[in-house]
Amino acid sequence: MSIFVSLSICKLILFHLKWLCDRNDWTTSSTFFTMSIIKIPFDALKKDSWSDQETQNAQLVLDFIQHLMNDHDFEYVLQKFGDDAYVQHNRNIPDGIKALVAYVQKFAQSNPDYTYDVKHIYADGDFVIFHSHATIKAQHRGDDTKGLNIMDTWHIQNGQITDHWDAVQPMDGFMRFYNFMTGGKVRNANGVY
Repeated sequence: MSIFVSLSICKLILFHLKWLCDRNDWTTSSTFFTMSIIKIPFDALKKDSWSDQETQNAQLVLDFIQHLMNDHDFEYVLQKFGDDAYVQHNRNIPDGIKALVAYVQKFAQSNPDYTYDVKHIYADGDFVIFHSHATIKAQHRGDDTKGLNIMDTWHIQNGQITDHWDAVQPMDGFMRFYNFMTGGKVRNANGVY
């Protein structure tokens, strides 16, 4: 192979690698490419109409979700929120922060690119709602035909997250099948409403 062809191939490879980096999904190190971690853009999502307490409640939930669902920093979540009384109204997940962390940790081990991209935040008194797009594959981020459309509601009392409800809509055939296969086991006796 001529040096010209080799240089052309190298240029093509570098062009494609740069394109991946410019997509803002990728960061580079000296030896490999990795997906960046989604950061929930609180300043862009908060509302001017929220009271100080509603803002604090939304920030509390954001801190919880950022570390649990995007950073996968389970030790942080256990240290900061592990003692909270947490009633889970999604009947597929057991009660308590420790049980939730174990559930998400097991899921993240099988799906390390799992992310939770918050699109809207609503705060009303002691309730905070996130409308989000969750994906399990890095290449599905931003593709609203893939992953899950999720509405999560949390109840906050005395600075602690005490309750969680959710509604989950699978956006593609794989997630519908996954939801069907994993959605039937009841792991708590709490009502869904």
